[in-house]
Amino acid sequence: MQELDLEKIRQEIDKVDQQLADVLESRLHLVMQVAAYKKSKGLPVKDKNREAKVIEKVAGFLENKEYSVAVKNIMRGIIDQACLLEETALSEANDKTYEVACFGPAGSFTHQALEEYFHGRRYNRHHFQTFEEVISSISDGTMDYAVLPIENSSTGGITEVYDLLRQYDCSIVGEQCVKIEQNLLGCEGASLSTIKTVYSHPQGLKQCADFFHDYPDIEQVPYFSTSKSAEEVAEKQDVSLGAIAGKQAAELYNLKVIAPAINSNSNNYTRFVIIAKKPEIVANANKITLIVAVKHETGSLYKMLASFYHMGLNMLNLESRPIVGKTWEYFFYIDVTGNLADPLVIDVMEEIKSKSTYCKVLGNYRAYERKE
Repeated sequence: MQELDLEKIRQEIDKVDQQLADVLESRLHLVMQVAAYKKSKGLPVKDKNREAKVIEKVAGFLENKEYSVAVKNIMRGIIDQACLLEETALSEANDKTYEVACFGPAGSFTHQALEEYFHGRRYNRHHFQTFEEVISSISDGTMDYAVLPIENSSTGGITEVYDLLRQYDCSIVGEQCVKIEQNLLGCEGASLSTIKTVYSHPQGLKQCADFFHDYPDIEQVPYFSTSKSAEEVAEKQDVSLGAIAGKQAAELYNLKVIAPAINSNSNNYTRFVIIAKKPEIVANANKITLIVAVKHETGSLYKMLASFYHMGLNMLNLESRPIVGKTWEYFFYIDVTGNLADPLVIDVMEEIKSKSTYCKVLGNYRAYERKE
């Protein structure tokens, strides 16, 4: 048997790679023409039926069917990247100014998350005092997008937001994570020895539990938001009052930092969701949020969750909320990896629905990627 010449084989691969680059460039050039057409007609970027047919058709061209799975995966990657190019082209060409709802006044952590997520896009920011006001503005069509905190790495999920997402007609289209540093703020002349009462959002107070353990005589007053607390202290100019909030709020309301970084967990992050009236099809979406309920019987939750495991999907988060009127029965809010256009994920979702008494997909979007 003749010995294989590795270097010669690699040279042949290099030639094929050059041909492949030429073909991909031609394909992407055609994709950009499609993007221009879709923009003129107001059509969405993604077409799941078309994509599935293209993938099957390309796999059908193969003489060696053993390569079928590999080629299907390669085509899925090519299509996802093409869709990403289309989205970028459409976004750059889109000069619309978006109306974006923000929980809490200027200077809040939600305000920071909004600015980071919508950086580079044109928008008008609108502030609301309650979670329900924010979500209502999306449900009634007043706002295009909204930003809400949903989970903190130290204190867990924000239950009111979970409940409202189920009750109102809206979809999660993105997420943003912000590192949270809570500080004790006060007006000029205030100090740890003068502070008697501290305002903050309940989450802010919980995140600083160790601080209050060391200062048990300080009264904790739950308030609308961290930034609203800072605004209140700034208005009253009372040295006995303090607020727990971020440094952005301190600068905005001209308060001084009396005690910096008092949150118990130094690795303290809050995850924010971006919501819209309708779902958005996003290239490379890799995270799904859904709500399910199951029969109130032995093993029903286990059987439903096992579907994710058996299909190789990673469950990222699980929260439970009581079903009003049904004692000890719950809605389960689940974050799981996956793209709803993936045939495997489609099968999993059908299986989940068959094992649930209630199933609602809140969104399929790109997971936040932490930048070190």
